[in-house]
Amino acid sequence: MRNHTLGIALLLACGLAVSPAAAQTLRIGMKAAVDGSDPHQSYSPNRNVQMHVYESLVFQDENLRPVPGLAESWRVVDDNTWEFRLREGVTFHDGTPLTPEDVAFSIRRAAAAQGLRTYSAQTRSIVAVETVDAGTVRIRTDGPSPLLPSNLAAIMIVSAVAVGTTATEQDFNGGRAAVGTGPYRWVRFTPGSDVTLERAPHHWAPTEPWERVVFRFIPNDSARVSALLAGDVSVVDAVPPALYGRVRADPRSELVTATSGFNFYMYIDSGRAVSTFVTGPDGQPLPNNPLRDRRVRLALSHAINRTALAERAMEGGAEPAGQIAPANFIGYVPDLPVPAYDPARARALLAEAGYPNGFGLTIQCTGDRFAGDARSCQAIGQMLTAIGIRTEVEALPSSIFFRRANRGANGNPEFSVSLSMFFTTTGAAPEGMNSILRTYNNDLRHGASNRGRYSDAVLDGLLGQIETTLDDTRREELTQQAVRRAMEEAAIIPVFFVRSGWGTAKNMTLVPRGDQYTMATGIRLAR
Repeated sequence: MRNHTLGIALLLACGLAVSPAAAQTLRIGMKAAVDGSDPHQSYSPNRNVQMHVYESLVFQDENLRPVPGLAESWRVVDDNTWEFRLREGVTFHDGTPLTPEDVAFSIRRAAAAQGLRTYSAQTRSIVAVETVDAGTVRIRTDGPSPLLPSNLAAIMIVSAVAVGTTATEQDFNGGRAAVGTGPYRWVRFTPGSDVTLERAPHHWAPTEPWERVVFRFIPNDSARVSALLAGDVSVVDAVPPALYGRVRADPRSELVTATSGFNFYMYIDSGRAVSTFVTGPDGQPLPNNPLRDRRVRLALSHAINRTALAERAMEGGAEPAGQIAPANFIGYVPDLPVPAYDPARARALLAEAGYPNGFGLTIQCTGDRFAGDARSCQAIGQMLTAIGIRTEVEALPSSIFFRRANRGANGNPEFSVSLSMFFTTTGAAPEGMNSILRTYNNDLRHGASNRGRYSDAVLDGLLGQIETTLDDTRREELTQQAVRRAMEEAAIIPVFFVRSGWGTAKNMTLVPRGDQYTMATGIRLAR
């Protein structure tokens, strides 16, 4: 992080009359509302704000690759042990020093957290956290755990003394537990309205320019952009493609866009013998599920015109996808092409699989999760119909979609083919595949989001090797093999990566992140 001097003249030059105090307040218009302040409950909007207050042993760069955080370095001691050297001079907001005990306490608390949104997947390999000396922590795992640094980026470090064993949500919302090591401290969270942060009095990095940061929740896209253009906020997130032109054209604002790690996938029910929404001419489920045939899954992929979806349905707000992670992220395969749009090939594959006349299909998708999801889903339905798969589309509110997608009859997902956006905390392809493609096993926490109940012993074997291979070069080779295997089998069909859009005041710069977070530490007045 760099130390920047505020330039009041820059604001005045843009026609904005501001006092020195106002110039040091950064107001951010945020689409999604924060609903909690406990840093060990996992929810993206909450985490976006909490990362200003609490810090982790390992930080992530804009492509979510691990970089030093509260730990200035780390190393492998043996197959089951990692050692992290803590950064010197780090204190909590109350002035007390960061200790190995705080690290151990935080990891144990995160691992023990209850609820639907926890970091249990990131802590599942950890069996012990030990103090070596005042500046060194050793973490023991139940076997080789090469992705531990990436996983630890999710775990915020809190003060063991301030939090204790009885801290409540209210204690984290500006109360006794709201004590982190970050550049800002938590002042107030007003549900449904805003979160206010203030610059912390003690921080190990160069001083941030903003004395106060206010996150305002403005769910309506047009209202959020209007707030930016009116000067009510200086930055807005989640600018939809339809409003790109408005932000670009206004002399008071700038548009910043970047490809995110959020992948819009087609999930395919390849696990059940009979799939509910795959039907014959009589409208009844087919006795044999055609989606279990690799040729049919490949036909679905070749039926999709990804470029048209990205440019038209998404209005330029997406990038065609042919694998799990985008360029520069962990697990990206440089020479793996996006599947060709080839309707003739798709029809030939269907005929080869024994379905020359296609079949009936209903696909489900979210209709309100991001700008263009329902539109893209309708377009995909038309593309499938064009190759002989007579497709109906059901666009659902996200709350209903995910309940049905994850909790169908007998504990199995309900849908035959569904489309939704997915991303992992680490941004790494292996974590994504462990969640959406590894054979479902609740006890081992494999396949938590495997909605198609896909199962492939070869892919499982590769993923098992990846999570136990400590050699970086060999692990990357295995990761690329696993990605290729999943794409060759059409285990899941990537459609496009969603692009992120931010609007800023004309005099500001913003560093875009692949997780779509809006960080005050990456926002500066331009020089």
